[in-house]
Amino acid sequence: MFSPDGRWLAYTSNESGREEVYIQAYPGSGAKWQVSAEGGVQPVWAQNGKEIFYRNQDKMMAVAVVTQPEFRASKPTLVFEGRYEKGIYPFIPNYDVASDGRFLMIKSSVESAPTQLNFVQNWFEELKGRAAAGAK
Repeated sequence: MFSPDGRWLAYTSNESGREEVYIQAYPGSGAKWQVSAEGGVQPVWAQNGKEIFYRNQDKMMAVAVVTQPEFRASKPTLVFEGRYEKGIYPFIPNYDVASDGRFLMIKSSVESAPTQLNFVQNWFEELKGRAAAGAK
């Protein structure tokens, strides 16, 4: 993903042995910085270019960045956690962040197992009784 000014590229690589989010200048000078910790995929820049968001499992993480006069990044912080669809391609974001900081995401349709089971006995007999009473 390119930064809003087109001068930086955020991407995912597994060169460390797991997927992590990296940033490098574009066009590249060879220098790169890992901005995720403990895994990360699907980086998206904030519209003001001062923050990068990425996913780590069910966690949405944020990293504040400064690109001038040199690149600096904060430690990742948790924005929120929840079950949201990850998309068909794990490295292509299927979410976006509005200029006011709101997220547009697809809520996962996977629901938890039921916690209660209702068993109704003789329901057919009850229906037959109601039908017979209505027929008279």
